[in-house]
Amino acid sequence: MRDVSLWNEVLGVEKTVFESVEYDQEQDLLVARVRPTKRARSRCGLCLRPCPGCDGGDGRRRWRALDLGTVKAVLEADAPRVSCRRHGVVVAAVPWARHGTGHTYAFDDTVAWLAVRCSKTAVRELMRVAWRTVGSIITRVSADGMARTDRFANLTRIGIDEISYKRGHRYLTVIVDHDSRRLIWAAPGRDKATLNTFFDELGPHRCAAITHVSADAADWIADVVAARCPDAVQCADAFHIVKWATEALDEVRRGVWNQARATARTEPGRGRGRPTSDAPPRPGTDLARGLKNSRYALWKNPENLTVRQVAKLEWVAKTDPRLYRAYLLKEGLRLVFAVKGEAGKEALDRWISWARRCRIPAFVDLQKRIVRHRKTIDATLDHGLSNGLIESTNTKIRVLTRMAFGFTKPEALVALAMLALGGYCPPLPGREPPK
Repeated sequence: MRDVSLWNEVLGVEKTVFESVEYDQEQDLLVARVRPTKRARSRCGLCLRPCPGCDGGDGRRRWRALDLGTVKAVLEADAPRVSCRRHGVVVAAVPWARHGTGHTYAFDDTVAWLAVRCSKTAVRELMRVAWRTVGSIITRVSADGMARTDRFANLTRIGIDEISYKRGHRYLTVIVDHDSRRLIWAAPGRDKATLNTFFDELGPHRCAAITHVSADAADWIADVVAARCPDAVQCADAFHIVKWATEALDEVRRGVWNQARATARTEPGRGRGRPTSDAPPRPGTDLARGLKNSRYALWKNPENLTVRQVAKLEWVAKTDPRLYRAYLLKEGLRLVFAVKGEAGKEALDRWISWARRCRIPAFVDLQKRIVRHRKTIDATLDHGLSNGLIESTNTKIRVLTRMAFGFTKPEALVALAMLALGGYCPPLPGREPPK
């Protein structure tokens, strides 16, 4: 193998002519002096079109390349400027690096690949770059990957949700494609303006192609979808609907517990030692003590209960029929989404009738809320679409945030999420992309 071909493979570059390679002992640095091949010269750094030369620019520049073992390596070359009819006077493109960056393609792709799989601190130590440099690299690699593909192609069924990424009510709006099961868009914010930005990027023709939208029944999502995709079927997420019932059940449980505690405060106290056989009963104290650890027995699905939780649920049924009736209402609503289809709609009708006359204020209010969202709930029962995929995506975004020990700017988190969950993560230099 010729020396030129060897250095091309070692440093991960192409369309490059090596003039000389020297080792600087004082700086512990390998300096490769290069130039683009004849066909790669004098091209606009933005559109890559051949252009006439303008001047020599600011002289020679250096680009950080992948390390050779324990030695840093850089490429050094002239950086002339060209005159582009579209972009004016710009620095000429080089085949080994993105325009306006100080790192080679191979270096950027390696940093991006590592950032997806380990913490930014580990990447910083391994690649010997600054903390902010890691964020800048993943941002431009992600943007480069999205620019090469049409992420909105054949988009028909989407899921919309929000995720908190930082303290102080900092949110990202996240959108996934139910068919490709990938993240297609994310941006900081949780309001109508943020969601309208997505539909602006999508364009009117592709908005009209959207057939199904799953969300958590939030008004700011429903209003924008109705305005921008009027023909799309909106599906309320089953998990969030059942969550409403769980919250109503917990409201009833807290009310019973607080009432029992208030009763216990009016009951006579007992002295030290075991109470005598003729001591007056204290039903409020006993009820409050029994309800103290009943929350998870009431929340969990029956098939997931432990032996103690089953016993606790039986105690609730005997002690407080009203609270147990609230538990049955919660389980009845969960069964509606397990049945699905026309049978699910009929079950929902019966559940609404039951909740309307259950004489439990929390569930009377819940059935009114469900009636208001009946159209989107029926769509969920018909089409079986849920936000399970996007909730999984949100969990993975939280893992990425945790691995990176947080982000100063949301743009870096969005870029990392698109690399990891949008399918834009580049393969390591010299490896074939995974199939």
